[in-house]
Amino acid sequence: MIGSQDQKLVMLLRQDARTSITDLARALGVSRSTVQNRLARLEATGVIRGYSVELGKDYLANLVEAHVSIKVVQKLTARTNVALEEISQVTQLFSVSGEYDLIAIVRAHSLEELSKVLDDIGNLEGVERTNSAVVLETRFRR
Repeated sequence: MIGSQDQKLVMLLRQDARTSITDLARALGVSRSTVQNRLARLEATGVIRGYSVELGKDYLANLVEAHVSIKVVQKLTARTNVALEEISQVTQLFSVSGEYDLIAIVRAHSLEELSKVLDDIGNLEGVERTNSAVVLETRFRR
């Protein structure tokens, strides 16, 4: 469990992970060394795992997205997961119940690139079959 100051710090970083230590300290009303110590503790305890880039709406709007349902040979699930993680266009991978074992979210710069990635996924060792749905329009994201 983290305290309210740590929650505020995490919220500020989620809004902009590049915020300077000085600006974070000012926003929290504490010293720079306090912020540095809190960040070090949050990182050491695994509350903060890392810092990442959030892509802009205009950039994302120009990508083609597909949801790919994947049926996997059960004995090769771990190997297939590793292979899917190595495909940069696979942005998320979910283990699901039902007819398929996995759902991969794939983002590509063109339909041609998407087609190649879908072929690559279908040809992975351990993949029995796939079913793809191209996203036509995103109504909202949270």
